[in-house]
Amino acid sequence: MSTSMPVPMATTVSHSLPFSLPKLKPPSLSPSLFRRTFFLNSTLNTLSNRTIPFTTFSPTLSNPTRKTRHVPAKFSQADTGSTSNSSSSLTNTVLGVLHLVVSLGLILAADMFLKKAFVAAAIKFPSALFGMFCIFSVLITLDATVPSAATALTNFFEPALLFIQRWLPLFYVPSLVVLPLAVKDVPAASALKIGLILVGGWLATLCVAGYTAIAVRKAVKTELVEAEPMGKPSPFSVFEVWTWTAVLIISFVSALFYPTALGTSARTCLPFLLAATVLGYMVGSGLPANLKKVFHPIICCALSADLTALAFGYFSKSGLEPVLGYYLTKASSNPGAGDILMGFLGSVILSFSFSMFKQRKLVKRHAAEIFTSVIISTVFSLYSTALVGRLVQLEPSLTVSILPRCITVALALSIVSLFDGANSSLTAAVVVLTGLVGANFVQATLDKLSFRDPIARGIATASSAHGLGTAALSAKEPEALPFCAIAYALNGIFGSILCSIPAVRQSLLAIVG
Repeated sequence: MSTSMPVPMATTVSHSLPFSLPKLKPPSLSPSLFRRTFFLNSTLNTLSNRTIPFTTFSPTLSNPTRKTRHVPAKFSQADTGSTSNSSSSLTNTVLGVLHLVVSLGLILAADMFLKKAFVAAAIKFPSALFGMFCIFSVLITLDATVPSAATALTNFFEPALLFIQRWLPLFYVPSLVVLPLAVKDVPAASALKIGLILVGGWLATLCVAGYTAIAVRKAVKTELVEAEPMGKPSPFSVFEVWTWTAVLIISFVSALFYPTALGTSARTCLPFLLAATVLGYMVGSGLPANLKKVFHPIICCALSADLTALAFGYFSKSGLEPVLGYYLTKASSNPGAGDILMGFLGSVILSFSFSMFKQRKLVKRHAAEIFTSVIISTVFSLYSTALVGRLVQLEPSLTVSILPRCITVALALSIVSLFDGANSSLTAAVVVLTGLVGANFVQATLDKLSFRDPIARGIATASSAHGLGTAALSAKEPEALPFCAIAYALNGIFGSILCSIPAVRQSLLAIVG
């Protein structure tokens, strides 16, 4: 008689865990551009309704007992939200980069088109200045007819304007980097005279602009109102610093072993010289405030590029001067790092139109103080430089080269191109040095002269030390920034218009002798 043993049946038992799975999630990470998204929201919602089977075995039975524990797989709303936020953040970043590329590309393309058109027509007037007037006129016209269109156009170019504002000092640096080449043929006595004119002229122009603004302000008695808020560029990130460091090291070593890897020596040296310039500016910008008073970021920037050029010249046995020649070739077919940076100067001028448009109400309200001060200080700067140059018996060609010492580099180079025999490299170097003097000493000097009015302080700073002085003052006195920006633009504009008149040029040359 056969006996049949009962076969154990698999049973399904539902157990509830003594803890909640969602509480075991790892610590949340801060949103990052490089954070990856592994699951879509739809996948998470599907998984939340599934059960996870577990099989256990009983040691007392010959056949294992399969027990399936159904554990609900739950995902917190926070996980889903963070994944969604990461995807949204990445999308916004990509769109932001595309927006910057398109807006900046349009400004650069407009500048290049105007340059070619003016060269083809043999027009000596600065092409970027003409473009600035055109853009400003279009914005004013749109604001009067279709205000929403003017606002939309301004907002569209905002990323490009912030980019230019963020890197503005870099566009001045090339002339300072190649300063050893610009002054190597200048006698020591002449260099000393130029230094005296530079420092004394800066102080005299600051006084003329400031006292004129105060006198006109007292006469018109216009009440000071709040200026339109100006956007501020973002600070430099650690990722940017390491990226440029990697570019510097890799391209430096590559250029040592393959001197013409990119076709010419200038192109091969371009990546590491550009990276050295950018890194110098980043490091200089991060220095303590007290140190930056005597060691401006642009000095750190120029020293970084020069030291890198010196190191490459030493290891390659070529010397410093050839490498500095690769830095600024002034040849569009064979550009160097300095040519790339100075290629943005025309775009800087075009961007002035948007700054003036944003502050149009302020310009209109304080037009008497602004225009009177700028005109008088510009005329004084040009003619006093010519007169003092003759009095100290400075060579006429050098005196002509330093005439636009208080005008921003972008327009100063356009002005000296109107004069025959001028040294444009010396012009750019003197303009940058004037800005450095102003950046380091302008605030203390304004306090000593008892200039308390933000209008007078802003106009005096921009009229005497252009962009670098403006950046130094506005960092500590934001209320003076609008007047700095307006005077900064108008000073160069009026100087360019004045020097484009043949009679004015002839009178300056007559004084120079």
